[in-house]
Amino acid sequence: MLPRGLYGRAALILILPVVVVTLVVTVVFLQRHFEDVTRQMVRSAAVELALVAGHVEAAPDAASARAAGEAIAGPLDLALALPPPAGVVEERRFYDFSGRVLTTALHEALPAVRAVDLRDPRRVRVLVAGARPFVLEFARTRLTASNPHQLLVLMLGTSLLMSVIASIFLRNQLRPIRRLAGAAEAYGRGQIAPYRPAGAIEVRSAGRAFLEMRARIERQNEQRRLMLTGISHDLRTPLTRLRLGLSMLSPDLPPEPGEIADMERDVAEMGAMIGAFLDHARAEAQEGGAESVDVGAFLRDIVADAQRAGQPVQLAPPEAGIMPAGEQVVALRPQALRRAVENLIGNAVRHGSRAEVEAALTPRALRIAVEDDGPGIPPERRDEAMRPFVRLDEARNQDRGQGAGLGLAIAADIARAHGGQLRLLDGQRLGGLRAEITIPR
Repeated sequence: MLPRGLYGRAALILILPVVVVTLVVTVVFLQRHFEDVTRQMVRSAAVELALVAGHVEAAPDAASARAAGEAIAGPLDLALALPPPAGVVEERRFYDFSGRVLTTALHEALPAVRAVDLRDPRRVRVLVAGARPFVLEFARTRLTASNPHQLLVLMLGTSLLMSVIASIFLRNQLRPIRRLAGAAEAYGRGQIAPYRPAGAIEVRSAGRAFLEMRARIERQNEQRRLMLTGISHDLRTPLTRLRLGLSMLSPDLPPEPGEIADMERDVAEMGAMIGAFLDHARAEAQEGGAESVDVGAFLRDIVADAQRAGQPVQLAPPEAGIMPAGEQVVALRPQALRRAVENLIGNAVRHGSRAEVEAALTPRALRIAVEDDGPGIPPERRDEAMRPFVRLDEARNQDRGQGAGLGLAIAADIARAHGGQLRLLDGQRLGGLRAEITIPR
């Protein structure tokens, strides 16, 4: 029975109070104001009718009664008919709601009244019984307010007009919501429909959140595609070497120890690549929810673990921005963020001789930076460096060992999962690369 669409329900919420208020005002006006005013005017007119009836009854004969009645009725603007004409009956039109109140009040105020004829909407004829019955005729405006329907018509017309205007504005306000729903449905079908946030602040916020979600999903899909492409490309080299080594083996002679070692290194390299790919693919599903974390203590634990593993890393001096323990607590996913910082530290010490970890907390964001003294990355290739399975031979010293090219990509994904970003900048303290994670609070 009720509308199922948002526009229908919103229109119902808008129109129903208007209808209820209109009905309540109408009832109160008719019962308390209109009826009370009518009764008061009838009581005033009944006094005049009683005065005329008294003079008519006190006259000795019909002629003197007519003269006495007209002497009183004339100045009061009353038309006297003595004897009464035929055809005066108590009757009113079906839509004359005030006539019911008028008739009842007139009978109560003057018991001698026998009939009130209201068939003429502009005139009232009253039949007064007694020893000498007579009829008094006068204007209807003496008993009821003139044009009493104007207030009701004005109220109903204004309510209808404002409801129409409000419905038009409501439709305009709901149009951005329908566009957002259409874009979401299209994306659910695998289509990317053009959409621009519009409308109220809340609708714009929902639209921006949808665009960010869609961009994030598309970015993840693109990264998965790039990872699959990268790992398939990187696996070709060790597979080719294995295939070439196997083809060169003689079936009659045992393989040389060096050949076996080379093939084992190829197998280990492929295993490392596949393991890195699986770790990256499963990382997001394995991470826990957000927790309140003391940032200072959190980073000190990471640096201490790295130092125990033999990595040349340390915290930046206090003036660089690191927070004292127990003073700054932020809601974040500690396992994911630890993995991101560890990847940045691993990249820093792999391509430099030492690294420093720095953090700063502002009312709007948390910033964690890892800086090294290595050769750095050219600004024009920094976006490329954050792609999965990308290793920049010209920018990094590959002789000191290389990974699968996922460290920066994983850190960037974790930063985006926190609503932030990873930026690669020029180091100011050590002169190498500065990897900075910014997470909004």
